[in-house]
Order: sequence, then structure tokens, then C-alpha cells
Amino acid sequence: MSVGILTLQINLPGCKSLKEKRSRLKPLINRLHHEFNVSVAEVDWQDKWDEAIIGCALISNDHQFSQTALQTIVHWLDKNWPDAMLVDDHIEIIN
Repeated sequence: MSVGILTLQINLPGCKSLKEKRSRLKPLINRLHHEFNVSVAEVDWQDKWDEAIIGCALISNDHQFSQTALQTIVHWLDKNWPDAMLVDDHIEIIN
């Protein structure tokens, strides 16, 4: 069994309040969950208006599948979600 964890540091330019931040993050979190079948949550920086740390988790029986699936999320986010600027990403695979 393999557990993959993806941490995304996201910048949300132009956010002026926590309410606006939540309204911009919620569709992203829902889309990642439904599009890639991963568990997704905002895991840090909940009190910052224009930045967020998003965590994605995936359980698989194949280490390489977990790595590839999470890397696909990074590429997808960078390419298809212009509302959020990806600052950093980190993938960790636990066997």
C-alpha cells in the first residue's frame, strides 16, 4: 500500500477578505476532489487573505501510480486554474 500526499502552496491575487478567499478556494477543492478522486482540504494559512496551503491525499497499491497521479494534479492546476497561482508543490509518498 502507498499513501501519496501533495502539498500545494497557492497565491490568490486580489483577495481582499477571508470570505472572498473561501469563495475562490471552494470550487478548486471540489474540482480536485471530483476530477482526480483525491481527498482535498485547506490545511494551513486559513487566516491569510491571499495565500493558502492545500493538501491532497491518495491511497494506492502502486508507488509509481501515486507519484504520477499527484504530479498530474500539479500540471493540471498550473494549466487550467488561472484564478490561483501555484507558488510551490511538494509530493511525499509513504509506503
